[in-house]
Amino acid sequence: MVTAPLSRRDAGPAPAPADAVVQELYATHALSLIRLANLLVRDRADAEDIVQDAFTALYRALPRLRDHDQLLPYLRTAVINGCRSALRGQRRAAQLATRDRPIEASAAASAEASVLLNEERRAVFAAMSRLPRRSREVLVLRYYLDLADREIAETLGVSRGTVSSTASRAVAALTREFRSDHDVD
Repeated sequence: MVTAPLSRRDAGPAPAPADAVVQELYATHALSLIRLANLLVRDRADAEDIVQDAFTALYRALPRLRDHDQLLPYLRTAVINGCRSALRGQRRAAQLATRDRPIEASAAASAEASVLLNEERRAVFAAMSRLPRRSREVLVLRYYLDLADREIAETLGVSRGTVSSTASRAVAALTREFRSDHDVD
């Protein structure tokens, strides 16, 4: 008995175009988006959840999106917005927890954090956390993801001039802070 080679139909269903597009974007960009989110929320599990939510939203919105060249900026914007929401939730949780937490628990958490992070890294994160939200976002997008000002502007929904001036002011603020910390009288 001679059998015909399997046709594409016999090999199972081909992935839908939306599936293929999202799978390709995920394979290519998920790790960098998780790193971006992790830098902003400083919690790996939350970062992974935020990125997963962004890809889920993209998958749902894909039939309505016409310009597939804008999918990565769409994802970045979704991740940034997810980070903002997560940070608001963290602030609310911290406010509630500090009212009910004994001082000893706070000291233990600080001791544990100092063991996990070296002094220089903690200083950078602390200085970054004192910057306004938009400044932190611009610096992470510019210096971590190496995005151009145009891409940062698209991601954050601001003008290129705003990106440039925000980055300049943020770097100047960090420079002043580190110089004042290291000046010897």
